[in-house]
Amino acid sequence: MSLTVPTALLDKAERGEVDDAEFVDCVRESLPYAWEVISRVVADLDAGAEEFAADATPPPSEPDRGQLLRALASDAIRGGLERHFGVRLAFQNCHKVGAFRPSAVDGAAYRAFVSPRGQLLNQSPELVDC
Repeated sequence: MSLTVPTALLDKAERGEVDDAEFVDCVRESLPYAWEVISRVVADLDAGAEEFAADATPPPSEPDRGQLLRALASDAIRGGLERHFGVRLAFQNCHKVGAFRPSAVDGAAYRAFVSPRGQLLNQSPELVDC
């Protein structure tokens, strides 16, 4: 299961649309490690003048890695996080998270990060099973 959904929120979803704030709160509560990593990368981006910031720290446990995978593999979760933080997220190697300023999405740094070449250059033997 990707998210732990409170009964009240599930009831609301069954009746109609749920707003982003409620959805993002559910993500924050359900995936605290993923939230922490993404928050840290966005804070690094906000603190600098660069087009993007990235974190390549391997998660401390498999459940934590699973949180990152669930957060960034789900279009709905990733989209909610991107709207909440005002960034474009990118993901490599089951743990390398990048946050890009929206204005940088068509730029060279973003294209390099999400390219097949970028993915290949970020491989290592210890990541084979991640």
